[in-house]
Amino acid sequence: MSKVAVVFWSATGNTETMANAVADGAKAKGAEVSLINASDFSAANVGEYDAIAFGCPAMGAEVLEETEFDPMFTSVETSLGGKKIGIFGSYGWGDGQWMRDWKDRCDSAGAALVNDGVMANNSPDDAALEECKALGAALA
Repeated sequence: MSKVAVVFWSATGNTETMANAVADGAKAKGAEVSLINASDFSAANVGEYDAIAFGCPAMGAEVLEETEFDPMFTSVETSLGGKKIGIFGSYGWGDGQWMRDWKDRCDSAGAALVNDGVMANNSPDDAALEECKALGAALA
């Protein structure tokens, strides 16, 4: 059985809803899943999991949340080489540049991305939630 971490930050609940769908998709494939707030995850935890899904909404000028999520992600980036990961989050403006930038960071770190990022405009609709479940299944 694979161990999957779903690490996320959510202000409005949209990204948390997506995180739960990712977890559901991984569980449906038999994975042991841990839902973890970004402030409770560090580089020391990366090795405990076979795969990790990271979730964060776009903030400000389409950047990752700057107080908790981005510092955590920056601290784990160098530990992601060869690690199976996926990324997801919601946004309310822009065209998804934050997701493209985030994907580039993952690629530069040598992470084994299973997707190009799942995005939901504001509250995730049924299609976005299905994409999240598929992400979880791919990580399992």
